[in-house]
Order: sequence, then structure tokens, then C-alpha cells
Amino acid sequence: MAEITMIQAINEAMRQEMERDRRVIVLGEDVGVNGGVFRATDGLFERFGDERVFDTPLAESGIIGTSIGLAANGFRPVAEIQFLGFVYQAMDQLAAQAARIRFRSGGRFTCPIVVRSPYGGGVRTPELHSDALEALFTHSPGLKVVIPSNPYDAKGLLIAAVRDEDPVLFLEPMKLYRAFRMEVPEDLYEIPLGKAHVVKEGEDVTIISWGATVPLVAKLAEEMKAQGIDVEVIDLRCLQPLDIDTIMQSVEKTGRVLIVHEAVKTNGFGAEIAALISERALFSLSAPILRVAGYDTPYPVPSVEDDWLPNAARIIEGVQTLLRY
Repeated sequence: MAEITMIQAINEAMRQEMERDRRVIVLGEDVGVNGGVFRATDGLFERFGDERVFDTPLAESGIIGTSIGLAANGFRPVAEIQFLGFVYQAMDQLAAQAARIRFRSGGRFTCPIVVRSPYGGGVRTPELHSDALEALFTHSPGLKVVIPSNPYDAKGLLIAAVRDEDPVLFLEPMKLYRAFRMEVPEDLYEIPLGKAHVVKEGEDVTIISWGATVPLVAKLAEEMKAQGIDVEVIDLRCLQPLDIDTIMQSVEKTGRVLIVHEAVKTNGFGAEIAALISERALFSLSAPILRVAGYDTPYPVPSVEDDWLPNAARIIEGVQTLLRY
């Protein structure tokens, strides 16, 4: 197995699925000749031609609207929204059309599209480029929301997303694109959507996270273990469908829960997780459920984003607070 980055794993997944299934096509802004703003689609235009890899106008509603029409007529489009903060222009197409086609048609039509989009902070971007908006889409029944945290998961989850019959929003943490390498099988493989990964087992505290915060949480968990604090780390991988069983098993074991995510705290997806735990495992808890998240402001200017995002000090403080109960 080769050691590759997340961006390479994403590229490999698209290339191999396009080789396997001629219905898979790629579209978006600059995905063709330029290979994408982060080079996620690099080489696909040269390999598959302009009928299967093509640039679109700078119109997110047009990209998703075109993809929905293609999907309803037998294709499997993989559309790129260049940055997630630009997705507001396509909310009608995603929430009112793609997410509802199966329901609206009584199962006669499906909408097997994948919408890929870089998102998340820590890379000093301009306004609207780093926003973590995943919670908006978990509130739209019919959409699946997938967020990998490493190259191995990125490839397996993207392949599963392309093969899925329902629309999938595939969010790619920009900070992790080239952050590290990992052994990734060269063959095709799927990671089932809706199955969380227990990154590290522990007995004292459960930390639930996804995306770019997972490597940080895992690193801190190992450091805290040397201090006698045994932290269990769960990488959700998918917010919709959500692996609630893995969460409940961990909560019943540790009795203490910290949820870590980049998005603003109020109405972030961490609130939904906290509510589900309260409904299903209240009497297993030894302390209140805590959240470490972004603050309730627009994403800040680069000079202060390290303090705005969940960081080591805030996460460790959260764990210590839980242990004091």
C-alpha cells in the first residue's frame, strides 16, 4: 500500500470509480483543465475527456441543478462546490430538490449525486472560505452528510458515496488535505456510510468529533493517557446517517462526554448529539455533556482564528472539568 495524502486519496477514489462506472461524471468550477483549486481532480480531464469532466460557470445553483437533472436520468455526477461557504446559492437545489426527489416521487426516482466541498479553518482563508456549515444539511431529511478525517477514510467513504442512491454532501477539511500521509489500499474499497470509528478506546471520558478536529483530539488523548486520563475518541465520519449505537455504547462505559467541532456552538451538530444522549442515556451520565466549538460569531480574520477554533487548551480544560464532577 502506498502512503498518500487525503487529496490524493480523494483523487484516486474519483478516478477509480470513473474507470469502473461510465455513468460517473465530474463537474464544477475549474475542475477540468486546471484540476481543481486544490488539485483534487488533477489528471481526470486528460484521462476521461470533456464529456465526463467539465468546467461550469461560476454559479453554484447551476452546478447542483444540472447534477440533479443528470442524476434523475441515469448519471452519477460528482459536483464540486469550490468552498462550502458558497453553498448558500445552491440551498434550494439541495434541500428542496435533491433531498426530496425520492420522497416526492414515491421512490420512482433517486438522486445519486455527490457534492464535494472543501471546508473548515486553520488555513488562513478569506471570508466565506472556512465556514463549517454541516449542521444546515443534517436538518434536510434525504441528504447524507459525510466528513472524513484521514486519507484512508476519505477514499473509502467517497467510493461509498458515489455508489449510494441518495444525495451525499461530502465535506473535505482543507486543513487535512496535505497534513499527513497514510497507507491507503490501491484497490477499490468502501467504508459504509453511517458507521463511526473508535479511534482510541478509553474508560474515563468520551470525546466525540469529526473532520479536522479528530487528529488533534486523538493526539491529546494519547498525551493525557500518560497523565493517567483514559480518553475514548470517536470519529463520527458521517453525521447523517448517524451511528448512534457506537455513541451510546461509549457513553454507557465512560459516563462523561465532550463534543468537539469547528462550527459555531449554538445549534451546531454537537447540540443534536447532546440531545440524543440525554434522551437515551441520561442515567449513564456522571457529568453534564460539554461542548468545545467555534464561538457564535462569523468566522474570524486569520490573526485570531487559532483562538476561535477548538484548540488543545480548550479541549484539555473540557476534559478536566468533566473529571471534577
